[in-house]
Amino acid sequence: MGDILVRLYDETPLHRDNFLKLAGEGFFDGTLFHRVIKDFMIQGGDPDSKGAPAGKSLGTGGPGYTIPAEINAKELFHKRGALSAARLGDEVNPTKESSGSQFYIVWGKTYKSAELKQMERQMEMQQEQSIFGALAAEHREEIMTLRRNRDRAGLMELQEKLGKEAMQKSKEMGRPCFTPEQVEAYTTLGGTPFLDGGYTVFGEVEEGLDIVEQIQATDTHRDDRPKTDITMQVEVVED
Repeated sequence: MGDILVRLYDETPLHRDNFLKLAGEGFFDGTLFHRVIKDFMIQGGDPDSKGAPAGKSLGTGGPGYTIPAEINAKELFHKRGALSAARLGDEVNPTKESSGSQFYIVWGKTYKSAELKQMERQMEMQQEQSIFGALAAEHREEIMTLRRNRDRAGLMELQEKLGKEAMQKSKEMGRPCFTPEQVEAYTTLGGTPFLDGGYTVFGEVEEGLDIVEQIQATDTHRDDRPKTDITMQVEVVED
């Protein structure tokens, strides 16, 4: 559909070097943008998508390894055109390690300042809940004993204690908030701010954002695979 030029970040050397290695080996050539969601993102890099017949389930393939997360949400964030690494969910991947090859390019939407403020409040609640969950895991044996003894009063007391501790630790960590640069990008250019902190952003589109727009708007099947295959060729261009 056209050329997309992306710049890889030196701030994420593990992802940069891996992408360059795979591109140099021709790993991506002939693979599909197999998952496309309008007003969200376009995803590719699954080797199983190369020559995949219609109806084949895609999205689980890779080179056989993962990459340690290099998340820097305050400086490398999900603005429109961001190149980011896909990954498995937190329930099976708590350290947020990236897929060895699958990536997505952000499209997203523009947000109002009030929407970002609301998102910050949700992020604060999620931070407290995450801390509370970790504390509860540390007290698992105590909680199980109280449950076996049907000690509701003891459970309530412990819950209140851990809740206060979680609030205090959350305050010490600092209230989650978007930087002025993030606010500027999300209210003017657009993006997917709710993904910040969860996935490694390792590059950005410098030319060809109009091609990304065309791809994200293409017709898809129910599984988000484009009805007409969109293949890619990836070449390395030195500065």
